[in-house]
Order: sequence, then structure tokens, then C-alpha cells
Amino acid sequence: MLASGTGTILRALIGEALPVTVVVVDRPCLAAELSLEAGIPLEQVLRSDFGSSFDRDAYTEEVVSALEPYEVGLVAMAGFGTILGKAIHAAYPGRILNTHPALLPAFKGWHAVRDALAAGVAVTGCTVHVATPDVDEGPILAQETVAVLPGDDEASLAERIKVVERRVYPVTVRRAIERLERGEELT
Repeated sequence: MLASGTGTILRALIGEALPVTVVVVDRPCLAAELSLEAGIPLEQVLRSDFGSSFDRDAYTEEVVSALEPYEVGLVAMAGFGTILGKAIHAAYPGRILNTHPALLPAFKGWHAVRDALAAGVAVTGCTVHVATPDVDEGPILAQETVAVLPGDDEASLAERIKVVERRVYPVTVRRAIERLERGEELT
């Protein structure tokens, strides 16, 4: 599990008894605390640079190195705040899942909820997809809609999307694990 935030999706995966073998965080966050509380090993590959000089490839190599000892079969990202380079995709080809707070291919990127509101759409939602080197481009495994309500702001809409994500992501992760155990590809 790669996380950067509050850990609500991690909590949902734990609650569904999914085999989370390690949590990797890129910054101090509640997900790190939850990992420790749950007795799940924590690897902190902390970013020291959030500017234009950030070496994405070197950082990605650090993440891959942190995962290696755990013999990870599937990587689940949930709000991981760092876009990773090609090395992670080479190490886990077709075995990285991401949840995104919009109905891809619409509203890619970090500000999907804000962008959906700005576009004035009546419906948005969440997508679980296989992550690829091209951000928010991978094959879609699951989607569910969320209505945009009158008076919604970014926080209220994001929270309703998170409620759906916390239900849809564990189901999709379980299906992905089962497919991989049968020797099937996710893509």
C-alpha cells in the first residue's frame, strides 16, 4: 500500500481483511500511524524535495527498494502524493492499482474534484484502474458514480466520493488478488 494521507482507504482494506504486507508513505501522515497501530510494517520513503529539482527516478528507485524485501505481489495506491517513475512499473508490471476521485478518463490529475465542480457536471465518481507510467491512463477495473449536489463544495463532494472509494476499492483489490493468484493479468 502506498499512501500519503488520512489512511481511510487503508482502514477500509484492513477492515476487509485484505493482506496488507507493508505500507509505504512519502510524508508523515495519518496512514503511517494507522499502519503502526494495525501492526503492519511501515516504510517511510520521505520526500525532502517538492520543487522542480525533485529527482523522480531516484525517488522511485527508493520506493522499489523499500518494497523488495516484502515480496509484494500487488501494489495498491491510495492518495499517494508522488507520481512515480518507470522503475515501479518495471518492478510490478500491470500489478499497480490506483483509486481516482473522478470517472476517468474525465478529470485526470490531483485536482479532479475541483475540476469536476468547475466543469459543472451533474455526476462524477471514483475509478479504480491499473496504474501506468502515463498518469490516470491505465485500464479501468471499476467505476461508480456520485451525484454532484446543489451547494456542493470541494470538501463535501470529496467526502462523498471517499465513501464510495472505501467500498469499491477493497472489492476491486480482492478481485485483483484473486485474478493474480489464478495467473491472470489485470490488464
